[in-house]
Amino acid sequence: MKKTIHLLLLLFACLSVSAIQPEDKFRLPEQLLRFIMEGKGEQVHQILSDKVKNVITVGQMNGIWKELTSQLGAYQSKSDWKEENVAGQVVYYCDIQFAQMPLRFHTAFDKDSLISTLNFVPVPADSKVPTVKVDNVQMKETDIKVVTGKFELPGILCMPQGKESVPIAILISGSGPNDRDETVGVNKPFRDLAWGLAEQGIASIRFDKRTKAYGAQFVPQGEEMTMEQEYVQDVLSAVLLAKNIQGIDSQQIYIVGHSQGALLAPRLAQRSKEIKGIVLMSGNARRLEDLLPEQFGYIFSLDGLSKDEEKKLEEIKKQVANVKKLGTKDFNPKIALPFGMPASYWKDLNDYHQLEVAKSLTCPILILQGERDYQVTMEDFALWKKALDQNTNVTFQSFPNLNHLYMEGKGKSIPSEYSQVGTIPAYVTKDIADWIKKQNER
Repeated sequence: MKKTIHLLLLLFACLSVSAIQPEDKFRLPEQLLRFIMEGKGEQVHQILSDKVKNVITVGQMNGIWKELTSQLGAYQSKSDWKEENVAGQVVYYCDIQFAQMPLRFHTAFDKDSLISTLNFVPVPADSKVPTVKVDNVQMKETDIKVVTGKFELPGILCMPQGKESVPIAILISGSGPNDRDETVGVNKPFRDLAWGLAEQGIASIRFDKRTKAYGAQFVPQGEEMTMEQEYVQDVLSAVLLAKNIQGIDSQQIYIVGHSQGALLAPRLAQRSKEIKGIVLMSGNARRLEDLLPEQFGYIFSLDGLSKDEEKKLEEIKKQVANVKKLGTKDFNPKIALPFGMPASYWKDLNDYHQLEVAKSLTCPILILQGERDYQVTMEDFALWKKALDQNTNVTFQSFPNLNHLYMEGKGKSIPSEYSQVGTIPAYVTKDIADWIKKQNER
């Protein structure tokens, strides 16, 4: 089954919520969806807000529906439109049933009736999925806010009960507009991780990314989009917050990053002396654009490479090659960059050399890897080992049965695993907790 949707979603990773209430409140979203279904990208592009226009091209808009149906099967039906209030703003959505799986389409409009939100995401789990409650005997969860200037990000402080002066882990999620639990379908890896650490006597902070809470407005006026706004500024704010929480040992603040959050962990440790150590869970050692043809090629290969998929791979390779030409005379501004992210974002990514930064650090580093992970693979793990194996401050651990979400399975990992209910195994959180406790003894 061809399910590249988790990659397609990244195309709109930074587009989220801002809205008005039009007179006929569902007329505009219905018209927008019809344009998308008919491949009328130019019409859509004309009614995008300026910030959204900066991260998606007309060509990408033209091809969205064709790409969705080629990967998820033919369109079958859609639900009635609904609305919800998110952070005081109105978002419109409907569920679209494709042959292989449903998606939820979100959109919203600014005060000028221009589109400020446009994304397709997996339909949230229904009520049949059992609700898991926090164990109030072992831990206590408190709502918090991570504040950077005008940006206020809702989050959760998870504290172990009955303990004093405990270490704290700040959980940093992967790419896209992730919530505090790093929710993927029915799974909540960061909730699992926070609760598992609390059972081991370690506190944690997890919070919604700025791209989740503010959408296209996550970049301050006059600034270019980089990983600073997406990640770094808010994590450093969380570090300062953690330092001043009663019951926390301010000398024992750790970063636990997953996927792109792991990629950024060395950069964060380089920037803040308050960080005692970092944990990298499936952080890529290679440049991000180099992973894209491999990821798409892997998924396409699961049931044979079609002509359309061959064409898509060639398009991706052209985009990747163009990323490598940024800052040179050979760069072609007419070729879209991957995921519709601007040149400033890709330049920031490629100016950052995670292996070299990690090699220069003296703080403790724990590098973890699921051996069934096809998004960040054992090749990356091997490159981390090659670069850092001589560094006595670095520990490595891989897990044979785990995928990218650190959930168990057998055989080749496939995208549909992400829609199956699972949890991070206790042995993963125990390994992280034991490592943190070991640093605390030094």
